[in-house]
This record gives sequence, C-alpha cells and structure tokens, in this order.
Amino acid sequence: MSDNLLVVINNEKVFEDNNEFSCNNYNLKILPEGLNNYKKVRYIARESKKKGNHKINLQDIKIASNIIKFIYFILSTFKAKNSKYLIISITPYTFISFLFLFLFRKKVFLYLISSGHEEWKFILGSWSVWIYHIMYSIMTSNSTVLKIHDRLFQGKNCHLITPSTLNEEWLKNYKEVNLDKIRLLYVGRANPEKGIYEFLKMFEKIKLDAEFSIVGDLKNIKKSKNINIKLIGYISDNQSLIDVYDSHNILVLPSFTEGQPHVVDESLSRRRPVIIFEDIAHIIKERKGIFVAKRSLDSFCEVTKYVMKNYNGIQESIKKNKFTLKKDMLKQISNIIGG
Repeated sequence: MSDNLLVVINNEKVFEDNNEFSCNNYNLKILPEGLNNYKKVRYIARESKKKGNHKINLQDIKIASNIIKFIYFILSTFKAKNSKYLIISITPYTFISFLFLFLFRKKVFLYLISSGHEEWKFILGSWSVWIYHIMYSIMTSNSTVLKIHDRLFQGKNCHLITPSTLNEEWLKNYKEVNLDKIRLLYVGRANPEKGIYEFLKMFEKIKLDAEFSIVGDLKNIKKSKNINIKLIGYISDNQSLIDVYDSHNILVLPSFTEGQPHVVDESLSRRRPVIIFEDIAHIIKERKGIFVAKRSLDSFCEVTKYVMKNYNGIQESIKKNKFTLKKDMLKQISNIIGG
C-alpha cells in the first residue's frame, strides 16, 4: 500500500458496476476525485443498490454494505505510513469511524458542508439534535476542521473553505436573457429537505405568467397536468447545463436547510438571480443577486415581480460577484492537508 495515503471517508452511497462507480450527490464526488490529482486517494463509502447519476473518476474506492465492512476498510489503511483521513460530514457511520481513528492516533480532517443540527431536526425531529451535538462536539474538538461557513464551527483549529463546482466555462460566453415571461428553474435532488414538493404545490396556485422547469433526479416527482411545469431530468453534460441556466431567468432554491449549495454560484455565474426562502438566508454572505421570500405564495410572487422589474440593474450588481473555481478550492484543501 502506498505511503502518504489520503483516505476520504463519506456517508454517501456509491454504486459499483464492473469497477465503474457512481453516486447521486455531485458535491460529494468532487473531493475524492479532485484531490486524487494532488495525492493518492482511497475513497470509503456506503453501498448503493441503484446506479447514480454522477460517474466517479476514481479507481481506489471501497464500498461497504454494513458498518463492520466500513470499519474494516478503514483499519486496512493503517498499513500505509503517514496516512491522513478526511471525513466528510458528521453521521453515525463517520462518527464510529472517527472513534477508531482517534483511538489509533491518526491525523483527521473534518469537512463540514452543512449544519447537521438543522438537518437532523428537520428529518428526525428536535429530540435527535442532542445526539448530533454529542458527535459534533467530540469530532470537532479532536480534528482539524474545514468549514464552508463561519456559522458551522467556531474554534482555533479550523480553516474556512470556499466550495465550488465551477470551471472556466461558467464564466464566459454569456447569453442575453429573455424576459418575455417568468422562467423559473430548480436544479437539484428531490429530497424532502430541498422543499421541492412544497414549492410545486405553491406553483400550482401561482397567478403570474410563469413556467417552472426541474433539472435533476425526478424519480419521486409525478408528472403534472400543468403545462407550465416542465420535467427536464438529469443533465450530465456541463455545457448543456449551462444552456439550461441561460434559457431561464430565475433560479429557485426552496430548501428548508442548506450548507453552501453549488447551484447558487452556478446561476449567479450565468448572471441569473436566485430566490430562496428565509430558512436558508445564511447562504447569501456577500453575494449579490440572491433574494429572500417568506414561505408563502404572496411573498414569493412579490419577490419574483420585483426581480423581473429590476432585472437589468440586478444583473449589473451580479457582475460584481467574485467566483472561486473548483481547481482553486481543491488546491486550497490539498495545501491544508499537506499535499
């Protein structure tokens, strides 16, 4: 086994077919795939029974069908000298993994991409927050923390990361926007915490001249009789996704909880404004072109009409945003870990 191994440990589920790997979360494939350009990476993840939308261009992947195999794969990396460990997010799987790494005095980096306190509360209820907080306290106190937002952790041994999925293609060949009608766009997974189901119900009642397109995993979304709701599905090609953003004029992100959603920077990089709801107002930071609505039809319509009325001025302010490229994010993380 190679020395100086970087082991990336993730709760994400990965599908394997003839030594080809895929997952459904684009954000969580970027790190192991990209960091492999800087040092030897082994990726340890959970097993998925279904093929994912995103191919992972990495060969050294270990997939565990249960927690025993998961820990076995981690222990097997102890043969490598000077191995380091990057844990993505805090879950029961990654927490148990951390306890073994801590016991054997391994160097651990913890990458925080969202507030687990909020996610656990939304998915499991208020009672679960104290369980998450115990795991959070133990792991952050004994790791080097990489955080994508200041609110995720306040401590000395931490680094602020600017996450990105952008390459140079997103920042050139801009297209003129068509404002003849409101063209709303959603890009993402159809998970309950993303708020897409609630927004679809809201859109059914909208009185504006608007259409709404959905890009992503549509397996749980039923086809609507409303001709203004368009189900595009998953798009793997980068340029095709850019073209979809360019053909719409507002990105909608109805999530109840978020870390640093890459779709926001994708939309802003194409100079398309974004409407979010007040639950995730923390994601705005200093970026121009993000507007907050209350979670009601009246409020959403009011904000939408404001954006359309002031569109040209909003685009001018969006031009002042500065964007981090994916390659720069990966280089930053590699330097922190010691690439």
